[in-house]
Amino acid sequence: MSKQFDVIVIGAGPGGYIAAIRAAQLGMSVACIDAWQNEKGGPAPGGTCTNVGCIPSKALLQSSEHFEQLNHHFADHGIETKGASVNVEKMIGRKNNVVKQNNDGILYLFKKNKISFFHGKGEFAGKADGGYAIKVTGPTSEDLVGKHIVVATGSAPRALPGLPFDEKTVLSNDGALAIGATPKKLGVIGAGVIGLEMGSVWRRLGAEVTVLEALPEFLMAADQQVAKEALKVFTKQGLNIQTGVKITETKAGAKGVNLTYTDAKGVEQKLAVDKLIVSIGRVPYTDGLKADTVGLNLDERGFVAVDDECKTNLPNVWAIGDVVRGPMLAHKAEEEGVAVAERIAGQHGHVNFATVPWVIYTSPEIAWVGKTEQQLKAEGREYKAGSFPFLANGRARALGDTTGFAKVIADAKTDEVLGVHIIGPMASELISEAVTIMEFRGAAEDIARICHAHPTLSEAVKEAALAVDKRTLNF
Repeated sequence: MSKQFDVIVIGAGPGGYIAAIRAAQLGMSVACIDAWQNEKGGPAPGGTCTNVGCIPSKALLQSSEHFEQLNHHFADHGIETKGASVNVEKMIGRKNNVVKQNNDGILYLFKKNKISFFHGKGEFAGKADGGYAIKVTGPTSEDLVGKHIVVATGSAPRALPGLPFDEKTVLSNDGALAIGATPKKLGVIGAGVIGLEMGSVWRRLGAEVTVLEALPEFLMAADQQVAKEALKVFTKQGLNIQTGVKITETKAGAKGVNLTYTDAKGVEQKLAVDKLIVSIGRVPYTDGLKADTVGLNLDERGFVAVDDECKTNLPNVWAIGDVVRGPMLAHKAEEEGVAVAERIAGQHGHVNFATVPWVIYTSPEIAWVGKTEQQLKAEGREYKAGSFPFLANGRARALGDTTGFAKVIADAKTDEVLGVHIIGPMASELISEAVTIMEFRGAAEDIARICHAHPTLSEAVKEAALAVDKRTLNF
């Protein structure tokens, strides 16, 4: 006899487990299916984000940043050290422990909210009385029936054509987070979030890092004023970043990878590296879902096709997160998870894509929300912009990190904030103020008139808002 549920969520990544918890909080009987497993074969809910993405990368970034500070910046504070070294094995072990704590935390939340968790792969087995039949295969084998199904199966790394991942020399984000020793030479294909963060980790630990990007300009998704500053800083740090690159030949062996490519000037170049991280995007993961069994529509790129409310072409079947349109960001998936659970309950779930923030956790951090100057120019929209350097911020000086600036862009007539862009210390935390202001369609003057504690980095955002109207309190 199949087990019956009001809601079955397939996938326990940020979107899936949040959707399951919210649905349970709203009084529904909920099951969540997830196939991720730890090194012992046990369940490891949390998806890519928790297991091989957001969480472990931040753990390694923190560890490597400590090493960077010790070797290059502690002396400025009068702290003298000699002969410091890094134990990569122990660093990876700490990262693994951080991941496990998050896995265990999700399992605890499932238990607390009376969610039935099934460890295995979930697939559509057909329609059934009361909803849809879902089969669980793997460590757990079960037949379930759900009135509502939420597909939250996430995404997988995109491989370079002709160069499959072996996670030993040719690495996805998974392998990049598990390198056993610092490589002498590291190649990174793709100067996006994953490429820059992983390149930064291993550069700090002593690797010679070359980053190859196909796009003609660096960080084209970011505001170009921020992108230019970032390129200058990263180059100074030692990252060799090349844009406008076209890979023409790859040869991978046990000892490394040989690349042939043409640079931005069309000149052929060769690069030999010990390890190669390929971070050229991700693809929706629907393998094994058996969408065709029930006629679930996928679009031409393999994403589950949904409308603005995350409804699929099938009644009571929803899809969220990386497996649908929109940015592949954990917090976007979480917002969709909450919204879908509330819509199932008859409420009005809300997701505003215009206020989804982006963050790159390098040093300096880069964060933005809303429109860039180049987007507004392309739209022909009149705007005004103001920026303020962390060099003039007292807290940044005390921290010893004055790199970068905060920038506020507002409508020329209404003063509504259209975008905020930050490169500098704690940008990932500072951007939340901008998200809040924009969610309520606030003005640059609103930021300028809010009392900010002194000394704080957030004062740079206030000063940037003041600069929109050519005012300042510090100059």
